[in-house]
Amino acid sequence: PSIALAISYQESGWNQRRVSVANAVGTMQVIPSSGQWASQLAGRQLDLLDTDDNITAGVILLKVLTREADSTSDAIAGYYQGLASVESNGMYSDTKQYVANVKALRRRM
Repeated sequence: PSIALAISYQESGWNQRRVSVANAVGTMQVIPSSGQWASQLAGRQLDLLDTDDNITAGVILLKVLTREADSTSDAIAGYYQGLASVESNGMYSDTKQYVANVKALRRRM
């Protein structure tokens, strides 16, 4: 739970109305294609504009990332950069800062 809380704060400041330039929406800043994938894993259609569903989608994504990534840092980086990109390219400099920010927030949660 602390990773999800930290990521959601880093992503949106817990603001469900936030929309990024990449069209990521809501508290967890989930992009629509990831929301569709999370819906399949959830077994029902998730509405990313609904706070509960947005958080559900983000937590599902985090669950998969933490299971697939080699480390917690890689899972956090995967949420931001994409796990395939992290695995093939390493963390970009902005991703490293994102991971550090999330970890700092997590320690305070």
